[in-house]
Amino acid sequence: MARENFNDLQVFVAVARERSFTRAAAQLGVSQSALSHTVRGLEERLGVRLLTRTTRSVSMTEAGERLYDTVAPRMQEIEAELVAISDYRDHPAGTIRITTAEHAANSIVWPRLSAILPAYPDLRVELTVDYGLADIVAQRYDIGIRLGGRVANDMIAVPISGPQRMAIVASPAYFVHHVAPQAPADLAAHNCIGLRLPTHGGLMVWDLQKDGQEANVRVDGQWTFNGSSAMLRATLAGAGLAYLPEEMVLEHVQAGRLRRVMDDWCDVFDGYYAYYPSRRQSSSAMRVVIEALRAAR
Repeated sequence: MARENFNDLQVFVAVARERSFTRAAAQLGVSQSALSHTVRGLEERLGVRLLTRTTRSVSMTEAGERLYDTVAPRMQEIEAELVAISDYRDHPAGTIRITTAEHAANSIVWPRLSAILPAYPDLRVELTVDYGLADIVAQRYDIGIRLGGRVANDMIAVPISGPQRMAIVASPAYFVHHVAPQAPADLAAHNCIGLRLPTHGGLMVWDLQKDGQEANVRVDGQWTFNGSSAMLRATLAGAGLAYLPEEMVLEHVQAGRLRRVMDDWCDVFDGYYAYYPSRRQSSSAMRVVIEALRAAR
């Protein structure tokens, strides 16, 4: 293929990724008709159909999927390297997109990055709270933050916190009518507040351990949320037992607003890691953000 057709591949990747000529055109700043003409010309030169178009949707053919899977990652690598080179010329700039769970967003990302961003006025952070274990490459995030055991093996992983611990808590008012559980089997008799995990389509399992004995408990109760802050509010209001990060509940326990139970079943586990594809590490904006996240663990 001639070198001048590199732009045609960029157009195809944009349309295939967005599954829409309208969104791709807005992203690239050109007309829909120009994009359609470019893709049609690429298909004619290759001699195969890459996209199936209807009045409502755009989807890839088998050949289109193969081309996309091969070309799109390389396009991202080229874009990342161009950004990295411009960073050397100028200074940390642009948007760093981060996905993480709510606890890490509030306890790590916000305090550490809010402290350094005033020094870099051209650096922006887009933070998405998500319990879905997003594919950061496919969804075009720069950094994912998850607990150590949940980091993909093909990523560069940087520790950004010490070991973490969970706590099982409820309000004193809840225990007026309920006997405190002593063992995992007792949880079946309690109103447990659940956390919905979009990736798995189910509730978070309470992973408990004591003296080498493990218990993975699927709890049930009247309330289910998709974020830990809402769970904490419900727990303080007496709605039931909750399984939350120790850091979130400690001040409430110390103030008597919450009571811990089954503390001997809540073991220490790996802390949070920031992870990212290796090709992103050369960006100065990325280096600034990663160094800020890993500081003062």
